[in-house]
Amino acid sequence: MKDLASIQDYLFQISDVGDWEGEEELVADKINTIYHAVWQKLPEDIGVEQVELLFPKIWDELRGGTILLDVDEHEIIDWALAFMRQQLQNGMLALDTTDEEE
Repeated sequence: MKDLASIQDYLFQISDVGDWEGEEELVADKINTIYHAVWQKLPEDIGVEQVELLFPKIWDELRGGTILLDVDEHEIIDWALAFMRQQLQNGMLALDTTDEEE
């Protein structure tokens, strides 16, 4: 359940974002703002495991280009909320339940 997790576990420090040619603080601030917006909209009954899958997926989608620098904060938040809904609706946050140790 969402209440068993903490948004603080997923937030970025400036040193976590990598090299953004002097814009690391802006990138960290934007991704954290996005994460807070997504966190507020997550269903209360979402599992911690799903949250652990979702936030890295959002970062993976955003970190490869300059979108975090180029796009308005509200637009990127709208995208992230739509991405979250898509991930939940399509079951893409489902855990692999196969036993890999067999």
